[in-house]
Amino acid sequence: MSNETTTADGGVRKKGKLGQRIAYACGNLGQSAFYNAMSTYFIVYVTGCLFSGVDKALAAKLIGVITSLVVIIRIAEIFIDPLLGNLIDNTNTKWGRFRPWQFFGGLISAVLLAVIFSGMFGLVNVNTTLFIVLFVITFVVLDVFYSLRDISYWGMIPALSSDSHERSTYTALGSFTGSIGYNGITVVVIPIVSYFTWTLTGAKGEGQAGWTSFGIIVGLLGILTAWTVAFGTKESTNALRAKAQKNGNPLEAFKALFQNDQLLWVALSYLLYAIANVATTGVLLFLFKFVLDNQAAYSMTGVIALVAGLIMAPLYPILNKRIPRRVLYIVGMTSMIVAYILLGLFSTNMTVVFIALVLFYIPGTLIQMTAILSLTDSIEYGQLKNGKRNEAVTLSVRPMLDKIGGAMSNGIVGFIAIAAGMTGDATAADMTAANINTFKTCAFYVPLVLIVLSLLVFMFKVKISEKMHDDIVKQLEAKLAAGEIESDDESSADVEDAPAEAAGSGAAASGSAA
Repeated sequence: MSNETTTADGGVRKKGKLGQRIAYACGNLGQSAFYNAMSTYFIVYVTGCLFSGVDKALAAKLIGVITSLVVIIRIAEIFIDPLLGNLIDNTNTKWGRFRPWQFFGGLISAVLLAVIFSGMFGLVNVNTTLFIVLFVITFVVLDVFYSLRDISYWGMIPALSSDSHERSTYTALGSFTGSIGYNGITVVVIPIVSYFTWTLTGAKGEGQAGWTSFGIIVGLLGILTAWTVAFGTKESTNALRAKAQKNGNPLEAFKALFQNDQLLWVALSYLLYAIANVATTGVLLFLFKFVLDNQAAYSMTGVIALVAGLIMAPLYPILNKRIPRRVLYIVGMTSMIVAYILLGLFSTNMTVVFIALVLFYIPGTLIQMTAILSLTDSIEYGQLKNGKRNEAVTLSVRPMLDKIGGAMSNGIVGFIAIAAGMTGDATAADMTAANINTFKTCAFYVPLVLIVLSLLVFMFKVKISEKMHDDIVKQLEAKLAAGEIESDDESSADVEDAPAEAAGSGAAASGSAA
């Protein structure tokens, strides 16, 4: 069977090759492990080890300073991500647009990760002021180069294929390995830190030597997997992408984002989901510790999340061949709504809680992959509407939204802990009915409202679908053949009614195999 199809403009559309698919999938294994190490376990390292040699009163202040700086930096950098996307969009090398950033982004971010897990080579015990200054600089540069890697990774998908279903395959592969990398770190972090602490110092527990070793290991994994993408994939050049080599300045890039209504609606729906998701997952430990009084059972949440990701990620493209993404998204959101209701009403019943967690984690892949693919397909929508193709800028939106959600997670967890009295030496026996109600309201009922809003936005405002995307690609190819692809006025006019038309055709397509 041929792995090529002919486009309307006479070009060739290549389907994915096995080696390239494997190389691409490897990328998110290390990338997700890296993200979890940086976003979750760096804070664990800061609170538990980094300032162990410092006076306790000063250590408490420094912990507050560092954690606050991390939140502030990550929120501030959400405004930088579209600029980084614009930089990638305007990259033009013999390697392509995205692969160079896999190489350099993977290398530099990995080295700096090892540096911050080393405590800046012990500087914290020598000069705390200098440590904080250098930490801010290092963390900013680290986060920038991680973003360059992340944006270029997901932004690469349109360069690998212009076929919507082939894109879903790449997205599924990335999500599959990402689940392994992210949840795998949760499984191995303490054994790695404890082992190297004992081996290198002879001490028990999680010491500085162990955390430094952990940072080096994750960094090496990050380099290896990023370079696998850089050297194992090849960006295709078709006529539509060739017309998009010059993408304008950052101001034009921001303008393109705000003119892409489908991008904005998908982004809003995903943001509401992301905030709800991180707010709940961040406090599940509190549920087991203070409500169920069984902290040991908390580890099962990681197992459920890992298994759910391993099952659903490879299933997604199979399901999507028969079921439109829109339906998968709605089903996923409905499952989460049921999960929240069960968690709110039966939070003291261990059996029901685990059933609810299964319903909570299984649809995560359906929701996230649909959002990523909808954002990916909005590239061509924006190109048709605005006459400009902003690949990386468009796909920088998703990492930006994740940063917002991740930054808010720390604040949300802290607020819930204080409001519900779940701090310090408190135990389940100390919890009053008011404490439990406060916890359930913040952890389950408020996120439930956000999930419902996310679903409503997607149902009534998001029109981009597989059928609509196919129609847009055909229009672009026809315009290219007619020499009209760069006409802003004509492009805007032709796409003005596209959402409404595609909504009808998408509804018709929902009854058939896409």
